[in-house]
Amino acid sequence: MKVGILGGGQLGRMLLQAAANYTVETFVLERDNNCPAAHLCHHFVQGDITDYNTVYQFGKQVDALTIEIEAVNVAALEQLEAEGVQIYPSPNAIKTIKNKIIQKEFYRQHQIPTAPFVITNILNEVFQHTHFLPAVHKIGEGGYDGRGVQIIRNEKEIEQGFNDPAVLEKMITIDKEIAIIVARNQHGETAVYPPAEMIFDQVLNILEYQITPARINRDLLWKAEAIAIKVVQELNSAGLFAIEFLIDKQQEIWVNETAPRVHNSGHHTIEASYCSQYDMLWRIILGYPLGNTKLICPSAMINILGEPGYNGTPIYQGLQDTLKTEQAFVHLYGKHSTKPGRKMGHVTLLAKEEGELIYQAHKIKQKLKVIA
Repeated sequence: MKVGILGGGQLGRMLLQAAANYTVETFVLERDNNCPAAHLCHHFVQGDITDYNTVYQFGKQVDALTIEIEAVNVAALEQLEAEGVQIYPSPNAIKTIKNKIIQKEFYRQHQIPTAPFVITNILNEVFQHTHFLPAVHKIGEGGYDGRGVQIIRNEKEIEQGFNDPAVLEKMITIDKEIAIIVARNQHGETAVYPPAEMIFDQVLNILEYQITPARINRDLLWKAEAIAIKVVQELNSAGLFAIEFLIDKQQEIWVNETAPRVHNSGHHTIEASYCSQYDMLWRIILGYPLGNTKLICPSAMINILGEPGYNGTPIYQGLQDTLKTEQAFVHLYGKHSTKPGRKMGHVTLLAKEEGELIYQAHKIKQKLKVIA
């Protein structure tokens, strides 16, 4: 089977690493021929994943397509789907999720709990909703890894918002943030991974590290799983989906965002689960049975981010010591340049004791630095 991946970043790289276990011919489309996934696929095509003709011509070469980022040309995918190319997830699911306005309206339409929101088309419209503050302003399209998100606490901060179509979302007083990955095959069958508890860098608004399983009670776990399955079933598409939740101080749970692809919150599954999220997606694409989502062992996953003040060829300080850590698994993404906050790799830790996981995670965060 010939399978194309739109995007050649670290998610594509890890997807290709898992593809080595199957009989599949892989194609990657990406602008940068030095991208992390370029050397691992059978066929690399340099091109723009947002351009209709480029995506369409790329897709005509393959039996199936998947994505590693939502910023793709959906119109080309719709045409390819009409001509018989299998798309995972469906173009309609990507279209619903890639625009945060449409995504939020999807939640409201299907009675999926999400933070109260209003839509603003230009920045001045935010002044009409000052009663909504404090709030989070999220640009409709183009936001990624903390970009395109602005906290507006009071009227003085409104000018920091976006003069483009956006969602103004009531700020939730967050107790925890968790993510649940759900796999769905062509027959509508689902498999659910245990939730990951995410700890974010408050400055960069990017995932710093996470603990799996999340430290939540059973009732909350069941509720989150039921909501995650409902989101995926309402999207009505085969594929892999990461549903991110906010849990407030009153222990109410709200869907924050959904990603229609393999996800940062699932990196730990490579070592910590019987079937990784990457292997799971290949099972779905190739028509094999869904894999076992159970944890082999509790885990922590630490993002390796570019250090502030450094741009250029990466140098990994503390890598030797990190590699000496028992039950630590280092993944470097092969990116040729670093910049502040850029995801350069991750480390997964396995340990049965929660305290040991947190201790080792903080230890690695302190010692492993990406400079230039």
